[in-house]
Amino acid sequence: MQSHVIIGIDVGGSTTKIVGFDLADGMRLIEPLFVRATDPITSVYGAFGKFTQQNDLSLDEIRKVMITGVGSSYVTKPIYSLPCETTPEFRSIGLGGLYLSGLDRAIVASLGTGTALVYSVRGEEPQYLGGTGVGGGTLLGLSKKLLGMDNISHIEALAREGNLSRVDLKINDLTKHDIVPGFSDTMTASNFGNVSDIATKSDLALGILNLVFETIGMVARFAAQNYGLRDIVLTGNLTTVGYAEEIFATLNRMFDMRFLIPERSQFGTVIGAALSGVGEETGA
Repeated sequence: MQSHVIIGIDVGGSTTKIVGFDLADGMRLIEPLFVRATDPITSVYGAFGKFTQQNDLSLDEIRKVMITGVGSSYVTKPIYSLPCETTPEFRSIGLGGLYLSGLDRAIVASLGTGTALVYSVRGEEPQYLGGTGVGGGTLLGLSKKLLGMDNISHIEALAREGNLSRVDLKINDLTKHDIVPGFSDTMTASNFGNVSDIATKSDLALGILNLVFETIGMVARFAAQNYGLRDIVLTGNLTTVGYAEEIFATLNRMFDMRFLIPERSQFGTVIGAALSGVGEETGA
């Protein structure tokens, strides 16, 4: 049997994601999945076993395995004798973002523990631009200290009853002038700059979410403006938080940007890792 599937694996600290492309079936995407484990190696083998079983894949059908992520350095031997290659995480972010969005050129922001920014153009090597330490780690860390919670779904639920006016300082709190026409009542002058004595846990939860997503959005916006772009593709686990779409939609209207959260956005990096291997096979 001729091997025709390229596997991508993104090895995180406690979560590993895996995906495949079937070259014999029009480069069909084999649906990604993720597993959690206490260490990277256990996570890799757990993900690989679950993925091949769910998709009825034999080892003979797999041509190569492309590995990326912070835990990729722990994978030093072939997986079940299959050829394994390490591919840079920033290349994977860029390739995955363009694939998911269908764009030819964009800033791709990977929202993980922190946030990485990549300038990606189809057919060219993605460029790592830097990023910010604000991300999912910030959200969980602040929530743990301020709310006594570190479960994102619980933080989201709490934030639904929140009121930002008891946490953030808005532009119209400082001036009567409409700095951005139509948006002075919603535009943040200072995150947590107006914390009220009567602010509830719900208010603080919403404030934390707003701080994280607004910071990411503004940093990504500045990067996009530097390249004359409006398109910013958002990927990574943090994009699945419910308030992300709402906050980025506000930033879209406020600054005439296009923040995009594509389908399967949480799997952008692992899809890009697999695409890196596909490119080597096809010369793309």
